[in-house]
Amino acid sequence: MGENYKYTLLEELANDGEKPLPRRKASKQQNDLQFSFICLLLCVIILTVFLGMYTDSFHPIIDGIAVQLGYQEKQFAVILDAGSTGSRVLAYEFHKGYLDGRLVLDNELFKQLKPGLSAFAEKPNEGAQQIEKLLQEAKNVIPQTYWATTPVVLKATAGLRLLDPAKADGLLKAVRKMFSKSGFLIEDNAVEIMEGVDEGIFSWFTVNFLLGRLNGKNTVAALDLGGGSTQATFAPKDLSQNIYDGYIHTVPTAADHVQVFTHSYLNLGLHAVRHAVFMSGQPENQTSIESECVNPIVHSKLFRYANKEFLISGRDNKKSTADNPEVDFEACLENVKSKVVPLVKPKPVTLKQHQIAAFSYYFERAIETGLVDPNLGGEIKVGDFYTKAREVCAIPNTDQPFMCLDLTFISVLLQDGFGLKPQAQIKLYKKIDNHEISWALGCAYNILSKRTTTKQ
Repeated sequence: MGENYKYTLLEELANDGEKPLPRRKASKQQNDLQFSFICLLLCVIILTVFLGMYTDSFHPIIDGIAVQLGYQEKQFAVILDAGSTGSRVLAYEFHKGYLDGRLVLDNELFKQLKPGLSAFAEKPNEGAQQIEKLLQEAKNVIPQTYWATTPVVLKATAGLRLLDPAKADGLLKAVRKMFSKSGFLIEDNAVEIMEGVDEGIFSWFTVNFLLGRLNGKNTVAALDLGGGSTQATFAPKDLSQNIYDGYIHTVPTAADHVQVFTHSYLNLGLHAVRHAVFMSGQPENQTSIESECVNPIVHSKLFRYANKEFLISGRDNKKSTADNPEVDFEACLENVKSKVVPLVKPKPVTLKQHQIAAFSYYFERAIETGLVDPNLGGEIKVGDFYTKAREVCAIPNTDQPFMCLDLTFISVLLQDGFGLKPQAQIKLYKKIDNHEISWALGCAYNILSKRTTTKQ
């Protein structure tokens, strides 16, 4: 039928040269079809844009356009982390999202100095001078026109929590005095000892913020191992059992409020456990110590803790020989368990239900022993720490005299303390998208968010 119709049209054109009616009808139908298609296409584009406004993937596109056009409201925050083993400055540059006003992280500065602020307990002004050097690093990257509106805070962690209160207060007063002359915005409680709860929550926020998981229910657990304490934080999948009463806190996010469990286990930091193991069975004033967790070839290695110095040596044992000096791993393991397990209260029994991100000393000890890539981090099994601990304890090493103990402690903490199976997977991080994993980012976000809310 199609061929007959075509030939009829040709005959009509040949006969009188006029445009036949069927051709005009076909042309009109084609135009109508094209118009309908264009309308449909426009509807799809409009719908895509409308829906896109409510998706995370669309926000960076609009923000990028806004930045190009100069519509960008910058905000800065400076956080000083006065940890037990060192002090760090993290200066953050954010801009407000063009569509919803949420804070978007653009750049950060990270610098650190050792020793920690607590090491200056007898010389608080020198401690403040160290912090001032770090603050100068922030001034070098933040335009001076923003200083007066840039909040600066110093939060001290376990190092000062374990210090004599009078000495800790002397350090904080010296820092406050220095801050008052800095030119930055100094608000109430800008210099203080941070609660362990805040440390855990801010760390959890940082990890999930950088992984882009704050807007969903699939958040990851955060394990932070410091020198004086360790934190475990996660959003329990089932709160009806009330097993974490007193340890659940509400964390506001851009999309919702999340109920999280968090606890800071004081004296379960890496250096705190070293001290506890070394001092096991020793007089309180003993400073020269032999330990079953140190290889017998190690002699008088310096260990500092709580402003005291100790000389640590390895202890001879039946397994060790002159040709093959090694640690008695089983004896060391039992000592570590006796010091660690009783302190894990409450026990995070449902931690195993979550994907886990671990950082700080978890990451440091893993890269130093070849468990993960030093630049990228990686995923390992919890049992890999135990396997590596046995391996390291059997090898004489004066360059890393306490590595055997450190790995044994991490293994005990994860398996016997937190209840994770040896086959459980954990991801080890130092950075995500080139941003440091630190509670400081969560703290900065919290401070700037509160200021924005207050202004509104």
